[in-house]
Amino acid sequence: MIAIGSDHGGFKLKEKLKEVYTNLEFKDFGTFSEDSMDFPDVGIPLAESVSCGECEKGILICRTGVGMSIAANKVPGIRCALCYSETSSRLAKQHNDVNVIAIGADELEFEDIQKIIDAWLNSEFLGGKYAVRVEKIRKYEESKR
Repeated sequence: MIAIGSDHGGFKLKEKLKEVYTNLEFKDFGTFSEDSMDFPDVGIPLAESVSCGECEKGILICRTGVGMSIAANKVPGIRCALCYSETSSRLAKQHNDVNVIAIGADELEFEDIQKIIDAWLNSEFLGGKYAVRVEKIRKYEESKR
């Protein structure tokens, strides 16, 4: 299952993605309207659901993607990348084993957002030297708990 969430600025895009990606099972963490709200109220619970294994991965959306990526990356075990291109998304998964992506709803055309999501979903972590790097991050997080 894929966790999906947005703030008010990403609400319309979140809803459109759920309509287009009918082949995926989403757990929607909100928000559920365009009423102003605070992005950490969605970003943190979504990231926690990925960190604990309730959801396999997550997609966060706000106007720029920056706020959501910051909030998600505060949760231990989360590697959230702000993806702005198909290449950044593919490499985020291949090199960093990113388990959450953040997207800026106001920054990209819908077709480009689809390419970003598809590249992330269809890429595999390469392991090897990249696994060593990801493990260093995991060990650092562990040392701070």
